[in-house]
Amino acid sequence: MSGEAVVSGWAAPGWETVREAFARGQADDPGAAQLAVHHHGRPVVDLASSGPGQTGPASYGTDSVGVLMSVTKGLVAVCAHLLSQRGMLDLDAPVARYWPEYGAAGKGATTVADLLTHRAGLPAFTCDASGVGLPGLLDRESRVAELASMRPLWEPGSAFLYHALTYGHLVGEVIRRVAGVSVGAFFASEVARPLGLDLWIGLPEEVEHRFVPQFSVRPEPTPAQISGFLAGLGLSPADPLSLALRATAAELAAATEALATRRGRAAELPGAGGIGNARSLSRLYAALLGPVEGVRLLSRQTVDRARTSRNEHLAPPPPLDGGDGAGRSRFGLGFELPRPGLPMLGEGSFGHAGAGGRLGMACPGNGLAVGYVCTAMSWEPAAGPDPRWTEWTAAVLASAAARS
Repeated sequence: MSGEAVVSGWAAPGWETVREAFARGQADDPGAAQLAVHHHGRPVVDLASSGPGQTGPASYGTDSVGVLMSVTKGLVAVCAHLLSQRGMLDLDAPVARYWPEYGAAGKGATTVADLLTHRAGLPAFTCDASGVGLPGLLDRESRVAELASMRPLWEPGSAFLYHALTYGHLVGEVIRRVAGVSVGAFFASEVARPLGLDLWIGLPEEVEHRFVPQFSVRPEPTPAQISGFLAGLGLSPADPLSLALRATAAELAAATEALATRRGRAAELPGAGGIGNARSLSRLYAALLGPVEGVRLLSRQTVDRARTSRNEHLAPPPPLDGGDGAGRSRFGLGFELPRPGLPMLGEGSFGHAGAGGRLGMACPGNGLAVGYVCTAMSWEPAAGPDPRWTEWTAAVLASAAARS
């Protein structure tokens, strides 16, 4: 399929080229998508795409909401930084100060910062290659108790490996211990409500009618294919790291299955289960940079700390390190930082991508905040930036530069 996408929504005067670029980027997308931009706290773009021949619903618009996948991790990070800014949470303190049970099995020195930067050594909920399936994945208390008792795969803080789902439960439990409410409830009361956001970690039933499901454009790899890939990296099937990575893949598949159901969307899956739209993502990130209608979430000092790189000196655990930095990502405290496969808004920007191509980000240097949400899961990080992003990113940066 190729052609011009049908775009609804609006762009402020001087930002019309973003609308045109968004339409070009969506021309070959089999799904629907949204793009929203704030500039110095002011909304300037709020668009949706769902054209003839696309599988996105005809009713899809800027008010629709969908799964955010790992963009959710940025929402969780905002909650942790809010508590830190209020003096309630020391990000460099041991996790066990707030969650005593977590100090078991060699984790006593693990810091909250280690959780936020994927250095905790607990990338999966189990050491069984089949992972935690459904309904166990939705049992928060059991998952948190298991994580507290598990022994890490490496010395916490000494290596980096993405914690695809466990990140949300680890950081989320610290937030719950400090704030006294779940991470979803804290986000709703302290972040979403003051800003009027259509963002949730645990979708309320009254919003279900606005939900649009996601879909994948290619088959998921089989367990045998995953095992073969890991074996090619030098990991034997019995290696604990191989078991954990295969468990992660199985757990991600279970999470995706869960999010296709009302029960899964209502549950709090704070590593990947956030639901919302691009307009609200953009507004959230704008409120990290400065006031949005009188509401600012984080101070400049807090944001600068959050976007300072924490893991560039670390490699994944052997044999995944590759000896040359292969496979490394750049992380601040809970936020992704620009890298070749995820250029965001250039150096100095921060945010978080999500499986399939979702993206929330901001750049203090030019005052930009952007949200992008899609229904077709097509982005492959190993192949570089999502082609759907390329043109509108350039147009957004150019439009902002023209107003500097």
